[in-house]
Amino acid sequence: MDPSAKSSCKPVPPPVPIRALNACLALLALSGCAIPPLRRPQPMPPLPASFVGETAPTNSAELGVEEFYQDPYLLSLIEHALANNRELKILNEEVQIASTEILARSGAYLPFMTAGPVLGLDRPSNRTIDGAALKFDEYVPGKLFSNPHGVYQIGTNLTWQLDIYRQLRNARDAAAQRYVAAIERRNDFLINLVAEIAENYYRLMALDKRIENLDQIIAFLEQSLQVAQARKEAARDTELAVLRFEAEVRRNQSEKLIINQSIIEVENRINLLAYRYPQPVPRNSAAFYDLVIHSLDVGIPSDLLQYRPDIRQAERQLQAAGLDVEVARANFYPQLILDAGVGLQAFNISYLFMPQAVAGNVIANFIGPLVNRRAIRAEFLASDARQKQAVYSYQLTILKAFTEVVNRLTEVRNYTQSVEIKRAQLLALEQAVDVANQLFQFARTEYLDVLTAQRDLRDARTALIDTKELQLTAFVRAYQALGGGALLRSADRSQLLDPIPNAELGLSKPDSKRLSAFHFNSPRFSHALRASLRGIIPENHPSTFANPFGPNPFLHHEPTPAPDDPLNADNPTPDQPPPAPFPIPSNLPGPFASSPPSQPSPSSPAAGLPAPIPGEPNPTDSSDLNPRSPAPSDPQLPQVSPRPSNGQTKE
Repeated sequence: MDPSAKSSCKPVPPPVPIRALNACLALLALSGCAIPPLRRPQPMPPLPASFVGETAPTNSAELGVEEFYQDPYLLSLIEHALANNRELKILNEEVQIASTEILARSGAYLPFMTAGPVLGLDRPSNRTIDGAALKFDEYVPGKLFSNPHGVYQIGTNLTWQLDIYRQLRNARDAAAQRYVAAIERRNDFLINLVAEIAENYYRLMALDKRIENLDQIIAFLEQSLQVAQARKEAARDTELAVLRFEAEVRRNQSEKLIINQSIIEVENRINLLAYRYPQPVPRNSAAFYDLVIHSLDVGIPSDLLQYRPDIRQAERQLQAAGLDVEVARANFYPQLILDAGVGLQAFNISYLFMPQAVAGNVIANFIGPLVNRRAIRAEFLASDARQKQAVYSYQLTILKAFTEVVNRLTEVRNYTQSVEIKRAQLLALEQAVDVANQLFQFARTEYLDVLTAQRDLRDARTALIDTKELQLTAFVRAYQALGGGALLRSADRSQLLDPIPNAELGLSKPDSKRLSAFHFNSPRFSHALRASLRGIIPENHPSTFANPFGPNPFLHHEPTPAPDDPLNADNPTPDQPPPAPFPIPSNLPGPFASSPPSQPSPSSPAAGLPAPIPGEPNPTDSSDLNPRSPAPSDPQLPQVSPRPSNGQTKE
């Protein structure tokens, strides 16, 4: 066999540059294999099936503020506060700031292009290749290039990081989750604002009744004082009875002044919430003892996941934290960055626009971390820890909400029974005072018996007033704990996921344009908003609403003053009231559903919880809390039982 032929059969090794490139790619691929594992959070116990044995087919959180309170004076105060409260306006601006973060993140995965001229002066060293090459000017024979020489350039440059690991889009989606969380935070403040105004309003009623009680006691004491003076003048009693009655009158008069001061302070607290200067608060306290706000329907515990804004906010924060982990994970992998430029370049401005002055370049950079990745590892571990914080915060928020509802429901029950008992006690003491006064007039009993009976009557009425106030406050807080108070009317629940319009039927193209104009004063960013909110709100192509921002009472509803209510005289409603609360659309999973969750099978580990959104982080993932990996089970989030079937369904 020919030796030359034998040698020609050997495989030809690749060139050295190709082998070096393959080695670099192998090292970069191995760099992603050293990602630290995610830690599993501690699971929480299943959510009970009832509130200490109480369930209902409906939930009072579905009622609007007008339907629950039904007091024109109170509703006028609430509407005025919703239109003027400065803390609410601050939270509205936080929603605006969160929307701009979506806009910034949505531009990060698009190409960056710059254009413009460059003027400069360059002098390379004569002992360098570039400087030594500067000899003769081919366009001017016999002359040397000038050193230094000019640098004239005009053109465009492009830089584009290809989002091959979805890192930049995950960051955009996390910003969208935090945008919705900012809306939920505003809604949580809205619920607390309505509850605080209602509490102080009923506190004013109670203080009015305490003034009325003191006036009646003072009238009784003055009548008894006159009888004691008459008996003293007739030498049938001593000066001691007169002095004791006079002291008791002065004591109640002094207490009346203290209560008047409390009335001023409570009124000014309401005025502060409504953002107006101190002025009287109109109210009708005549029927205070018989006042009933509204009956309470508690629903089932899983309703808290969809009606409580703080729980919905914690869920959005959890999903955002899961996306942050994916963003940090992508830093371990090599990134593909394209750099390109084209333009005109010359050392003399007279040559700038010649065909030979055209210059350009295209560079693809596939670079990644190889050694000393401590900063990347630290950021990933910090993101993992922040995600665990979000999980535990979500679990704690659910536990607090459930405990708060149980406390409020027991308050309503116990204070209602206490009011009935104190009513019977008060009736007996009123009769005792009448009997004591009659006996004292006919000298059949001592003055101490009259003083004791009147003092007991005063204390019993005060206790009844305080207990009645606690009962009304318990109703207010129970309504708040169930998640009620974010809507003025229940009919508005299907209108707006403000400022996201038409959320019940999805986010259509016209809606996204209106949303872009709402936040950025231009509809040209509608595609970015639509893409970022697609995982939160379903997409709907046709727009079926002529006015996507109405009717909404908190956005376009003028406050209706109560009868003889002067609050709008000196404080007119501004031209642009604050945005509406965050209603809950009916066809979305999880906390955005206005209908009860479907009855889960007994084997479902996360029955009643928000369903995971396809392509979005799943807060029920306990395997590694990867928001884009499937989760077989969910031991760290609550498990609930379905609503008991009693023949009734909730619309």
